[in-house]
Amino acid sequence: MDIQPPFRLFVVAVALTAAACGGAYEPTSVPLSSGGSGTVEAPSPTGPVTLITHDSFWISEGTLEEFTADTGIEVVLQMAGDTGQMVSTAILTAGDPLGDVMFGVDNTFLQRALDADLFEAYESPALVGVPEPLRLDPSHRVTPIDFGDVCVNYWIDRFDDENPVPSTLADLADPAYADQLVVQNPETSSPGLAFLLATIAEYGDGWEDYWAALRRNGVVVTSGWEDAYHGEFVSGGGDRPIVVSYASSPPAEVIYADPPVDTPPTGVATNTCFRQVEFAGILAGTEHRVAAELLVDFLLSPAFQEDIPLSMFVFPALASAALPQAFVDFVQLPDDPHLLDPAEIEANRNAWTERWTEIVLR
Repeated sequence: MDIQPPFRLFVVAVALTAAACGGAYEPTSVPLSSGGSGTVEAPSPTGPVTLITHDSFWISEGTLEEFTADTGIEVVLQMAGDTGQMVSTAILTAGDPLGDVMFGVDNTFLQRALDADLFEAYESPALVGVPEPLRLDPSHRVTPIDFGDVCVNYWIDRFDDENPVPSTLADLADPAYADQLVVQNPETSSPGLAFLLATIAEYGDGWEDYWAALRRNGVVVTSGWEDAYHGEFVSGGGDRPIVVSYASSPPAEVIYADPPVDTPPTGVATNTCFRQVEFAGILAGTEHRVAAELLVDFLLSPAFQEDIPLSMFVFPALASAALPQAFVDFVQLPDDPHLLDPAEIEANRNAWTERWTEIVLR
């Protein structure tokens, strides 16, 4: 399952524009090492280099070409299904990979990839600009590239002083919000899984009781984000004013509004958010190690990082990356998002989703 921000369902009909880039990419230099009788040249950064990614990957036209212009290395994109499919395929070909760099494994599947030894360690010089909380692998087998927060969204006009907006997970189980919430199935949807993980992080062993309360309160479950946001939720003509979506949904509502609007019609309950982090890693067994390193460096360059928000509607991992104005004006990020250790997620994911199905759908 991959991160599925709202833009990925708009791009079919809308040509996206890139955010302004903050500077040209400067490829990492490869130092020469001294030998006893002279100088030994480092291996040349030959290519092409194959970037394996999930089907929801999107970047503005010309962005990867900038990498090629600066390095002479062509990037070949290879889509591999959703994140779960991508990781499973990589495990089947471990040691003899189908590509050189994998982008898009997130913290919900990270431990599975690490346990399978899919990646070769590489500490990019650009990692210095990435906040520590995003660096989930101290061995640098993967490099954080972006993050997105899955959060409860609400339709602002449906709430007022007498009927206040929900601000916590506990509010959603209150009878005052009966028959108002729509969520996604965690077995078929990335935001659905992230929301389940948020409730487990919040309630620990009490998460089952919480979901039983949501069921009694009339929660509706859809198979994916599209059916929830553009079906049951008010934004798509439905009658439910509360939905599991993203912290980036409000700016998307403004950017894609027709007719145009000045402010988003949706808000975000930041106390409900779960943080998803996407990583890139050099696949073990690559025959283009130097080129792969340069590509990972490029994924953390301003050119790529500042294209992320309006291309993938997630947030750049590089702290200095400039954000588009709509993100500055209309995004609220949680100060303390819900998180779970990737090892805990890997150990329990199947049992958690099976138990969720028993509680909510049966």
